Amino acid sequence: MMKIRATNQQRSLDAFLACKAEFDALLAESQRASADHFGTDPDTVLWAQAAWLTDAIRQLRDIADQHFRRGECAA
Repeated sequence: MMKIRATNQQRSLDAFLACKAEFDALLAESQRASADHFGTDPDTVLWAQAAWLTDAIRQLRDIADQHFRRGECAA
């Protein structure tokens, strides 16, 4: 039984680390895009770009709230 538990824990850790690597890559890619104003010229930005960014912020806030147990995710 102990061997099965150790193997399962190792597989769980491997899956977690793979997901974390993908998460970190997505964060880095998003930071690079943000530094470039998400490919939008600040002098010609329109409401569509502001709306898209508002939605992206909402999604990131949901992720942060889940992790930090804030807002609707508060314990």
